[in-house]
Amino acid sequence: MQLNFKQVGEGTPLIILHGLFGSLDNWMTFARAIAAKRTVYLVDQRNHGGSPHAMDHHYEAMADDLEVFFQSHQIEEADIIGHSMGGKTAMQFACEHPEKVKQLVVVDIAPKEYPVHHQLIIEALEAIDLSAIKSRGQADEQMSKLIEDFGVRQFLLKGLARGPEGFRWKFNLEVIKDQIENIVVPLDSQSHFDGPSVFIRGARSNYILEEDFDGILRQFPHASFETIAEAGHWIHAEKPQAFLEVISKYL
Repeated sequence: MQLNFKQVGEGTPLIILHGLFGSLDNWMTFARAIAAKRTVYLVDQRNHGGSPHAMDHHYEAMADDLEVFFQSHQIEEADIIGHSMGGKTAMQFACEHPEKVKQLVVVDIAPKEYPVHHQLIIEALEAIDLSAIKSRGQADEQMSKLIEDFGVRQFLLKGLARGPEGFRWKFNLEVIKDQIENIVVPLDSQSHFDGPSVFIRGARSNYILEEDFDGILRQFPHASFETIAEAGHWIHAEKPQAFLEVISKYL
């Protein structure tokens, strides 16, 4: 699969992978901030953004997509930043292709199993009658009946596109709903990456707990840990300057 991407800057390759229901556009501000000495590749993962839709949505497939991306762009080695679902894709890829990963940066996700917790979001997305709405404001109004958080609604609505036939979701909602359990599975416990890695968590997020550190170190023995104060799950959007300062310590 040939993934959709945008490229900014010049220098050492850096690949950025977004999270579930996201797209490469979520990371454009950060990419421009770090692009002075970097060739930054912002990538839409399968079933998201401008990348092709597929019937399979699991980490082995997404890691294979990333390998094809390396080959297509003649990238021998790169730093990788992955957020949430993108973080697990990055972990999977690093374990399978350690020689291609210079520095692994995992943002607010651990290699452990998580409970499925996206039901409300999927329900809210399905509740929007795309054939009837005339604006994003109408979509937001319908979504607000189930999701109170304005920031979460705005994040999800970035996946809404208007075409000649009306509105549509950029992400493949049907396949994501059908295979949502593949998003929360743990990394294979036998997988490991011995290269340098850093796991960055938000102090207000519960995705990486201190009790997870030992498990992370078993699979990523050279991992460092960073916690960004007053940040939730979307660290790069909530605390962009603090996030940039932490990243700059490692890249």
